[in-house]
Amino acid sequence: MSKYDSIINYDYKMFHPRMSIENRSAQFAPFSALTGFSDLIKEEEKIKVPKKEILDETKEILDSKLKLICYNLKKRPIIKITYYENNDYKEIEEVIKKIDFYRHYLVLENNIKIKIDDISNLDSQDINFFDII
Repeated sequence: MSKYDSIINYDYKMFHPRMSIENRSAQFAPFSALTGFSDLIKEEEKIKVPKKEILDETKEILDSKLKLICYNLKKRPIIKITYYENNDYKEIEEVIKKIDFYRHYLVLENNIKIKIDDISNLDSQDINFFDII
């Protein structure tokens, strides 16, 4: 006599009820063992733009513009900033909340921090920069 004789004649469906279609389809859903890997590949495929060296004359102009912006901070002027970040040049138009000359960065109204050394251009319709240039 075998140890399975007591259950040998039972219908298997009694022990293993049929799975719903939703549960069965979930077994065959796509699976990514390396989550985030495709995002890394896309990031590597982006063209990396090297940072351009800023001339001393341009640095002086940017410094003068920053001082003029600092003088006009209470007026909350909208400044168009071109800056280098993550191997690319970006452009943002925002009100500057604070200029930290000691730590060398700008704090924008939306709390984004931009390093002053990464800025390649500043422009504004609210401030007249023509006297500087």
